[in-house]
Amino acid sequence: MSWLGLWLISTLACHAHMPNVLLILADDLGYGDVRAYQPASQIPTPHIDQLAHQGMRFTDAHTPSSVCTPTRYGLLTGRYAWRTSLKRGVLNGYSPPLMDARRLTLPRFLKGHGYQTAMVGKWHLGLHYAKLPAGRSPWPEGEIDFHQPVTRGPNDFGFEESFIIPASLDFPPYVYLKNQQITAPPDRLQPQSPFPAYLREGPIGQDFVMNLALDRMMDEAISFLERQQGSADPFFLYVALSSPHKPVLPHPRYVGSTSLGPYGDFVVQTDAAVGLLLTTLKTTGKFQETMVIFTSDNGSFMKRAENTDHVEDSSVQGYRPAHHLSNGPWRGTKADIWEGGHRVPFLVRYPPLIQAGSICGQTICLTDVFATIAALIERPIPEGEGQDSHTFAALLNQANADHVRPPVVHHSAAGMFAIRSGPWKLVLGNGSGGRELPRGKDFSRPYALFDLSNDPSESMNLASRYPEKMKELEQVLQEIRKQP
Repeated sequence: MSWLGLWLISTLACHAHMPNVLLILADDLGYGDVRAYQPASQIPTPHIDQLAHQGMRFTDAHTPSSVCTPTRYGLLTGRYAWRTSLKRGVLNGYSPPLMDARRLTLPRFLKGHGYQTAMVGKWHLGLHYAKLPAGRSPWPEGEIDFHQPVTRGPNDFGFEESFIIPASLDFPPYVYLKNQQITAPPDRLQPQSPFPAYLREGPIGQDFVMNLALDRMMDEAISFLERQQGSADPFFLYVALSSPHKPVLPHPRYVGSTSLGPYGDFVVQTDAAVGLLLTTLKTTGKFQETMVIFTSDNGSFMKRAENTDHVEDSSVQGYRPAHHLSNGPWRGTKADIWEGGHRVPFLVRYPPLIQAGSICGQTICLTDVFATIAALIERPIPEGEGQDSHTFAALLNQANADHVRPPVVHHSAAGMFAIRSGPWKLVLGNGSGGRELPRGKDFSRPYALFDLSNDPSESMNLASRYPEKMKELEQVLQEIRKQP
C-alpha cells in the first residue's frame, strides 16, 4: 500500500466514522466574487471566507465546462460531459435525462459504502416526466402530468433523499420536487421578465415564490443535517445552490446590503446560505468530522463593462473594474474557453487533514472530487467509471506535495476545447467559444497557446513561437478524446 494510503488509514482511524461530506456548489459565482480570492472586493463573504481561513484555498481549480449542466455531470460522475450526447450548451427544465441509468455516480458510490446520501437544490441533468393524453395539458410546454412522480432524477442515481428544482431558476417548470414528486402542481403562468429578475415564461407551482427559493432549499438542507445529529453513519449532502445565477432576485432582507446592485446583494445572500449550513454543522456537533467542499459550477456571467455598469443601471450584466471584477483577474466570462469561464473558487475544510489557512496553487478539476473522496475513504472506483477523475488527496495535507495530474480538458458553451498541462494552455479554436467577441469556431485556426505562469491574462498567443508545444498538446487532447 502507498504511503498516502497508510497515512490516510491512520488518520481516519483516529475518528469513529469515515468523514461526512458537505459539497456546496454555487451557481455562476465568479472567482472574484469571494473576498478570500479578491480582498479588495466590496462584497462581504465572511462565511465562505471562513472556509478559506479554516481550510485550504485552491487558486488553480477548474470546472470541466464553462456552463452548468456539463459541470454538474462531471462533478457527480467523474467524467467529462462531452463524452455523452451533450456536445455543447445546457439542458432545460424539460430535457430528458442526460446520465445513463447505469452510470456510477458519487452518491451511488458512497451509498454503497454506508453513507446516508441527500441532495438539495438545482438538478439540471434532465428528468423523465409522466405524460398526459394528448390535448389534456393546460400548459404550452407539452403533455406533462405534474401530479405524477418523475423518474431518472437524483433518487435514481444514489441520493436517498432529494429536494430539487429541475434546472436553473430561470427555466420552467418552476416547481419543487421532493423525492421526485412535485410538491405542488402549477396553478398559474409565470410571465417572462427582463434582467436582473430574468425569467422565461412558464408554469409555476402553487408553493413556488421566486425570491424565497434559496430559503426553501436551506430549510431542507438544514433539516437533513439536523436529522444526522444522532446517527452513527457518515453522510454525504450535496447542496446545489441556485444563486447568484439569474434571476438575480435577492430576498428583501439582503437588498441594499452592498453598493454593487442586486448582483452584489445576491452574492451576500449566497454567502449567508453557506453560513447557515456551517452553523448547523456546529450545532449538531458534526463540524469537526465533516469535510466541507465549496465551489462554483463555472465563472460569473457578470462581464467587464466599459461604460455604464450594474451599479449605475441594474439591467446591465457587468461591472466596470473600478467597481468589481466578478471573475477576478481572469479573461472572459461564463461560457468562454478563457480562464474566467472555468477557473473558480474552490475551498476545502477538514481539520483532521487540512492545515488552516493553507493555499494550493496546483491544478485540479471538479471531476477530481469523486476520486479524491474515494481515496480518503480508501475505496476503489470500479474500472471503467470516473475515468476523468484524478485524486488530489495528497494535496489536502501538503499543498506542495508531488501531484502528477494528467492534463485538464476545458470545454466552452459552444463546444470549443482547450487543454491545460503545467503552465501551458492550448485553445483549439479561434475565439472565446462562448460570449466574449470574437466567439470564433471550434477547431478553426489560428489556435492560441498561452503560458499562464507568465501571462495569466491570456494576452500573448505563443503558438507561432512554440509550434512543437502546440503540436504536442493537440495530440494529447486528441488521445484523451478518443478514450471511451
